[in-house]
Amino acid sequence: MTKPDIGKKYLVTGAAGFVGFHLARRLLGMGARVVGYDNINDYYDVGLKFARLEILRAYSNFEFVKGDLADNVAVDRIFAEYKPDIAVNLAAQAGVRYSITNPQAYIDSNITGFFNILEACRGYPVEHLVYASSSSVYGNQRKTPFSTRDDVRKPISLYAATKLSNELMAYTYSHLYGIPTTGLRFFTVYGPYGRPDMAYFSFTKKMARGETIQIYNNGDMKRDFTYIDDIVQGIVNMLCSPPVEEESAEGGAPARVYNIGNNKPEDLLHFVETLERCLMEQGIINKPAKKEFLPMQPGDVYQTYADVGGLIKDFDFKPDTPIETGLSRFAEWYREYYIDKRK
Repeated sequence: MTKPDIGKKYLVTGAAGFVGFHLARRLLGMGARVVGYDNINDYYDVGLKFARLEILRAYSNFEFVKGDLADNVAVDRIFAEYKPDIAVNLAAQAGVRYSITNPQAYIDSNITGFFNILEACRGYPVEHLVYASSSSVYGNQRKTPFSTRDDVRKPISLYAATKLSNELMAYTYSHLYGIPTTGLRFFTVYGPYGRPDMAYFSFTKKMARGETIQIYNNGDMKRDFTYIDDIVQGIVNMLCSPPVEEESAEGGAPARVYNIGNNKPEDLLHFVETLERCLMEQGIINKPAKKEFLPMQPGDVYQTYADVGGLIKDFDFKPDTPIETGLSRFAEWYREYYIDKRK
């Protein structure tokens, strides 16, 4: 397990976002210098984004630049000015369902924005570019667990298509320009300071208000829920271990892709029951939620299940936080952030 070099400078895009915030805080706590970049868009509550930034700004080794990935001049400027040793691109337009109604946002951020990052890494070479992909690239395939060796040419949402495009673009830049790149296929990340558009978060808000929660595909869904600390640890392990060029008859590239998931898909209804229990323990609710069962939504997949053999082999690491632990920590944070501080 390789520890990050705290003498290096890290650029974290999406620093006001869920994963970016937690990664930046971990690196800052270790003493590394971190430059955060984020456009702080209003896809969800900007107050939560500013709360994350307020925590990061308490560190003297943190600098923040507000900007948009789609602005190539701004992206080029931050690389020119700060010259990061390692870049971690976690900024993206997220959300499967939102990509169906607002596709342009995904092209601007996930395609144009990632192209700008790659060009900046070419112009101002970095030792390693780590970027977020998604389990969504696997689409509705029936084979489980999902392996990075699987055929992923049939994404079922534009969001998934943009993430798959990122992997192809990264490989091309690795091959052409020798930029070491590592793509990370995240599997349903959850935890404190999470994204309010995620199901577990919206369930919590509705339960706290006594509202009915909507459960799709009549509850017959499985997700490989992955706690945020496991995601961050996985990233930290590989930051200073860039891939090297593969040797093959066709030539290779210093590019890798890994799954980061809990390797243990949970039934959605069991997840909801566990969330209810954790919320009751925190006094947020006093009875189980009212539930409305609905058909599958466009772009949704039935199941996610990560094969994390690559993480184990290369980094001796496997995410393992059980949902009972992760949801308990989330519920405690939710009470402190949304209830206690408003009293």
